[in-house]
Amino acid sequence: MAAAIQYYGTGRRKTSTARVFLRPGSGVVIINRKPLDEAFPTEQHRTQIRRPLALTETADKFDVLATIAGGGIAGQAGALRLGIARALVKYNLELRPVLKKEGFLTRDARIKERKKYGQKGARKRFQFSKR
Repeated sequence: MAAAIQYYGTGRRKTSTARVFLRPGSGVVIINRKPLDEAFPTEQHRTQIRRPLALTETADKFDVLATIAGGGIAGQAGALRLGIARALVKYNLELRPVLKKEGFLTRDARIKERKKYGQKGARKRFQFSKR
């Protein structure tokens, strides 16, 4: 029995990491063994995740199996989107210009700035008193 063809992509955003596997199928999205609707309750995040598949018109060609760790819902959705886009490029290199133009292949490097010592936060200071 031959192994099923699958395409892999890793996505990261904030502190989230997504491991994405695209397998030929009917468009089912499973995240951490849960369906998409259960894993991401907001429509905004579900739309964001499906965008690379919709843009390349491959939504009904692949099943998406993903494991996500770390971060919150928004970071996980962004990581999953990047992972799906990278896996699609492995499937077909000709999809790269389309995905790149939309910015789906760019890693969003914005992360939380660290808190500085002697201060309230990364930028916020304690109130200054001259006297």
